[in-house]
Amino acid sequence: MKSLKRFPALTKAGVVESLQFRLGTAVTLFANLIYLALVYFLWKAIYASSGTDVVNGMTFYDTMIYLILATAIFNFLEMFIVWDMSRAIQSGEIIMHLLKPMKYRKYTFWSYSGSHVVMFLLTFVPTFIVVVVVTKGAIPVGWNLLTFMVSLLLALIINFNIEMLVAPICLYTESTWGINIVKETIVLLLSGASIPLAFFPEGFRKVVEYLPFRAVYDIPLTVLLKKNGTDSFGGLLPALGIQLIWCVVLTILGNLFWNHAVKRITVNGG
Repeated sequence: MKSLKRFPALTKAGVVESLQFRLGTAVTLFANLIYLALVYFLWKAIYASSGTDVVNGMTFYDTMIYLILATAIFNFLEMFIVWDMSRAIQSGEIIMHLLKPMKYRKYTFWSYSGSHVVMFLLTFVPTFIVVVVVTKGAIPVGWNLLTFMVSLLLALIINFNIEMLVAPICLYTESTWGINIVKETIVLLLSGASIPLAFFPEGFRKVVEYLPFRAVYDIPLTVLLKKNGTDSFGGLLPALGIQLIWCVVLTILGNLFWNHAVKRITVNGG
């Protein structure tokens, strides 16, 4: 019971910490507006040059709804574990984290939970409401919201484990700037966050569907929008099953890699 009480405390601390940096949150929201404006004009030009209203089964508004919600989910899922671990190793602070009574992976996950709560309420919820109002109900609102929340939670766990597979590389290199940039690029591209997977070549798309990245953005979005057969239990179950399988596989791999990598730890200055 004492262990369970630590989790809400870490979440509360994360919420307080996030709210202390209100200017940073405001800058993030403003940057997202600029990004969405660029995305709008880019895809507007793509559809205008295509000579048709439907490309790969998606209209322009379908694409914009998908990408706008993907951006909102990105803000919710975003973590800086790689950067934080790299700085902690270089400063020696990593030792203090390892001495805590809670295991490092568990502590890291729950220490980010507060910022996830704040970003969900400040970014995703308002974005979702605006999209529903502007599109006059293009997004179905019903039981899919509940299944979407389940899918989003699984996506959060998967994203965390991907971060924790990359972050321990810091223990070998002490710097992972380039590796992290490559990781972010791969995740955003192959997950559908930057380009909907419907626009990928068929052969390449089939390969991507077996990778864990799709489970971070594309599956939660298809569940929310009731696409690809997820409007029925028969289509929803395989989608959530894929996420659950990757949660288990990546958690096991992440734990094994962390347990091996932490033995290589060195602290600068002693």
